[in-house]
Formats: sequence, C-alpha cells, structure tokens
Amino acid sequence: MRGAGTGQLSLRQRALAALARREHSRSELARKLAPYASDAGELAGLLDELERGKLLSARRFAESLVHRRQERYGNQRIALELKEHHLDPELVSGQLQLLAGSEIERCRAVWAKKFTGPAANFPERAKQARFLSQRGFSPRAIAAVLGDSEAD
Repeated sequence: MRGAGTGQLSLRQRALAALARREHSRSELARKLAPYASDAGELAGLLDELERGKLLSARRFAESLVHRRQERYGNQRIALELKEHHLDPELVSGQLQLLAGSEIERCRAVWAKKFTGPAANFPERAKQARFLSQRGFSPRAIAAVLGDSEAD
C-alpha cells in the first residue's frame, strides 16, 4: 500500500484497506487511523458507520483472533490478547468457553512439535513446563501433557 498516491487516501479508504487485509478490533483500527484523522469526532463517526454497516465487527475479530492463535497458544494467552483489544467481557468469555474443551489437545500438539519425547529428568521437565506456560497454557493442561505424554 505504500508508494505513490498513498498520501491521497481518505480516512474511510484507509479503514477499508486495513479491514480488507484482516479483521480489526475497534480500538486497534482507531489506533491505526488516529494519525490520519483531523479530529477524534471524525474518527469515532467513521468507526460507528463501519460498525453499522457490519464492516467492523467485534465478534468477527474475536473469532478471527482465536482461529489464528489457537494452534500455537493456550487459553490464558488468547484471553489476554482478547482483553487487550477492549472487547466485551461476555464476548471474550464466550470465545474462551469454545476453546476450553480443546486446551489439553492443543497443548499436547504444541509440546509434540517442540520436544522429541518425555522429559528424562526434573530440569528437562521444568524446561518443557516453562515453554508451555509461556505459550499461555493452563497449569492443568501442562500437568496433563507432561504427566502422561507417552499416552496418546
């Protein structure tokens, strides 16, 4: 999008270009567009118009983010990222409920991609647990995966 003529894009064109690439939260799109808005009222009005026209949707954004992140991250990490976008707590809760049943399976898949087998000793087990924890998996999921990693 950079190059000749990008300085001529209207605020609406910039918003539509960003939304064409991927879903955005209202707060994220507002942050991206703020440098190009003449005032806060213009930006808020555009965002309201995009929401009314169903071009900007918090639900679609949340579903998209969960879909992009679920294969690599645990529920805690995904929840934090959803909350950082100032989404409705009910929407966040609903998305996390959909993920709850698959967290152990997803944790096991992430573990299997990174490690060749069960930990041979305590320091190795701690290393594996730290890795999974940093990915946002719950202590329950980590314990389930490291406790019976041989049983698939």
